[in-house]
Amino acid sequence: MSKDGRQVRIFSALEVANICGVVNQTAINWIRSGHLKAFTTPGGQYRIYAKDLAAFLDKRGMSASGELLQGIMENANWNIFLIGAEQSVNNSLKTALQASFPDFTFIQAFDWFEIGYKITQKKPGFILLDASLEGVDISGFIRTAKGEPFFGKPIIFLLADSQKTGNGANSQADLVLTKPLDYSKLEAAIKSFEKQFDTATA
Repeated sequence: MSKDGRQVRIFSALEVANICGVVNQTAINWIRSGHLKAFTTPGGQYRIYAKDLAAFLDKRGMSASGELLQGIMENANWNIFLIGAEQSVNNSLKTALQASFPDFTFIQAFDWFEIGYKITQKKPGFILLDASLEGVDISGFIRTAKGEPFFGKPIIFLLADSQKTGNGANSQADLVLTKPLDYSKLEAAIKSFEKQFDTATA
């Protein structure tokens, strides 16, 4: 994926319905009939890439809806990588990650307040969270960050002491990595996500 600030937006069937001024079932019918290209989540929910929604709107002559679509396509900045951990761990991670990913801009946050603020302010595309950082329900935090368009729906990696730690956050994160961090595994995961983004925006 080119590091040009490209943003990838994904919509739910309900969001599509709201954009088009129809009920949710109508959007689902468009998908099921093959008029609107979509994919399904592991939970069976429909999701639509912005480029596919834009093509659908254009084909149907919904210019007003297309303008609205452009106005709400605010999503994560895939150039930015946020590290959320206490300072000494954070600094160590940043140094190593900068060597592996020289094209990323790295930002750091040392507590949950700062993490939340910087996610809102910068909308990083990738976030690495240390599960040992206390003071918040990590599972709820990740669910909110990924579920609310306002936060950009970033890719979130959880760094845990083991695959069993994280208090339910493991199922919310895109990938759980154990300590000490295997940078090659993280690099492979990022490249995999980037490949998906390239396919989505091709």
